[in-house]
Amino acid sequence: MSTGLLTINLGALVANWQALDAMSDSQTETAAVVKANGYGLGAPSVGRSLAKAGARTFFVAVAQEGAILRTALGSGPTINVFSGHMAGDTNVIRDADLVPMINSVDQMLRHVEALPGAPFGLQLDTGMNRLGMEPSEWSALRDIALAQNPTVLMSHLACADEPDHPMNAHQLNSFREMTEGLDIPRSLAATGGTLMGDDYHFDMTRPGIGLYGGLPFAEGRSVISLDIPVIQLRDVAVGETVGYGNAWTAQRPTVVATISAGYADGLIRALGAGATLYAGEQHVPVIGRVSMDLITVDVTDLAQPPETLQLLGQYQSVDKVAGFADTIGYEILTSLGNRYTRNYIE
Repeated sequence: MSTGLLTINLGALVANWQALDAMSDSQTETAAVVKANGYGLGAPSVGRSLAKAGARTFFVAVAQEGAILRTALGSGPTINVFSGHMAGDTNVIRDADLVPMINSVDQMLRHVEALPGAPFGLQLDTGMNRLGMEPSEWSALRDIALAQNPTVLMSHLACADEPDHPMNAHQLNSFREMTEGLDIPRSLAATGGTLMGDDYHFDMTRPGIGLYGGLPFAEGRSVISLDIPVIQLRDVAVGETVGYGNAWTAQRPTVVATISAGYADGLIRALGAGATLYAGEQHVPVIGRVSMDLITVDVTDLAQPPETLQLLGQYQSVDKVAGFADTIGYEILTSLGNRYTRNYIE
């Protein structure tokens, strides 16, 4: 094996969806967010597994992602598009039977003119100032939009990974004020909101990162492991350096393993020194800089020369790895490269 082996446990992913689904009552639907190619793990495989487990509603970021997912799922499941109906999307929305989440007056006009009678949802801005209609815009458009029978009213929480943040209560109150009394399904909670309890669940939750083993769903099962082959072992003497920029200098006689992955494979350069990999239960440190295709690791203390080293898996979550680079698990997941051999297990 000349490239890393990325093992994706679809059974664990389904178990995470089921656990998040169990947090809501039977009147609340649990959707699934599979944007960014299923958070880097392959939207067709992820989507089919979740649909088989009972998920009937999916969310993607853009229409092109929705078309790929529709091919994988076939007719039946609802596929919603967060970016709404953008210029040039009409044919894709129609042909793939997608439901855009309308974000503005312009998108509303585009949709009803290009695809009269076609379903759509509405996204409301409750304070994040990213996507959706602000209260004044919603007030002006509300009666016209409601006359078109939207499928769902949704918004998105800015600080759901911090349950005690006052922004959560502010957005909850704003969402209620903008939607109270309307006989239309409502959705506010992604993973973090789902964990915050019934007040945030409304008619539909839509977990994303929690499905894939990431925080804030700390009780979720690990979904991926990444094992990287060793290309070469070498002995480095005291005072010799390793890698670009002579960034690391040996302080003792050192055995260095060069492994077959780098920032071209999504292991971003900022991981660098301070990151660790595992040989069985024993951790070993990255030394020097992460380069495009290679990473160097100090394996001096191992009893046996390793054939592979594990970056993600039993001993190291995606969020722990993200911490080495001062980033978040989302970035590590969605950056996982195309060169890995992908092994899907149930």
